[in-house]
Amino acid sequence: MTLAHPATTPDAATAHILTEETPDHERILITTGARSGLTIIVAVHSTRLGQALGGARLWQYDHWTDALADALRLSRAMTLKNAAAGLARGGGKSVIRVPRGVTLTADERVAAMRDLGDAVESLGGAYMTAEDVGTSAELMAVVAERTDHVCGLPPEQGGVGEPADATAAGVLAGIRATVAELFGDADLAGRHLVISGLGQVGGRLARALAAEGARLTVTDVVDARRELADELGADWVAPAGAHRVEADLFVPCGLGGVLTADVIGELRVRAVVGAANNQLARRESASLLAERGILWAPDFVVNAGGVIYLDLASQPDADAAAIDARVATIGDTVRAVYREAAASGTTTLAAAERLARGRLDRAR
Repeated sequence: MTLAHPATTPDAATAHILTEETPDHERILITTGARSGLTIIVAVHSTRLGQALGGARLWQYDHWTDALADALRLSRAMTLKNAAAGLARGGGKSVIRVPRGVTLTADERVAAMRDLGDAVESLGGAYMTAEDVGTSAELMAVVAERTDHVCGLPPEQGGVGEPADATAAGVLAGIRATVAELFGDADLAGRHLVISGLGQVGGRLARALAAEGARLTVTDVVDARRELADELGADWVAPAGAHRVEADLFVPCGLGGVLTADVIGELRVRAVVGAANNQLARRESASLLAERGILWAPDFVVNAGGVIYLDLASQPDADAAAIDARVATIGDTVRAVYREAAASGTTTLAAAERLARGRLDRAR
């Protein structure tokens, strides 16, 4: 594997990020891993409510500045997510940039995780990491060789495991709340949902929805996941056309930025509720959805089940039933956001941000 060192002079895109995106972040660490040679970015957005908590993303990016922009957006979203969920946690995120076209070997992944552990440890406890896109509970166990500030390790190593089940449960609660808002009851039988992304969370969600009698159209960039569609009796559609399917709900469960102006203009659904982070390509997308009469459940509210699980399950007195009940309250929060948006005449994004920032302001 041959890697280029990050550029030392910011380009125009980087300059924009540094001037427009970073002022509200408490700390941003950009380092080159001593073992892996990969660019590692840890963004701590806020510790006002407590130690920042957010996952570690191992992903391919064209340039290290793209990874930086992703880390900044994701860490800010984690602050809102943790605050809206009522957790005594701040927001942070780590991103390990893999150059486009490079595939890491197993040994290189281990090296990258040890480098991540060193980076997290250098922050002195301001940030705790966990699994995210491209990482796993097993890889978090490698991070734990270098720092104690990591959660979500495999159960056989004393950890609480991956949070995908809880994330999917929270999204399901948000879907039920949205269906009730649109149709008067939360019954999913016969409702048509389009799921884009059948990974750890999307696959679990598809199974749960199918079990409740929902009609599913699904897609994924990994063609092998068509097997799950066949198993569940779901229709399969090409990824590029999933948002054009006429249905009740569109459920994005892949990477972020899916709700562009063009996509919003082509949606043929009543609502969008999904697990993907940072679904809005631009902030203005929330207004575009509202103008089209499409109800949007803010992602940082809906997909908080995983972080709720990681936080509460890591406590000494953790109780599985209590954690499940807490995850289920995501549906209540979604309903509260809808009520606030309707009462104030604002977007659901603005309503959800007010909810989160109200708690942050009370912590001053």
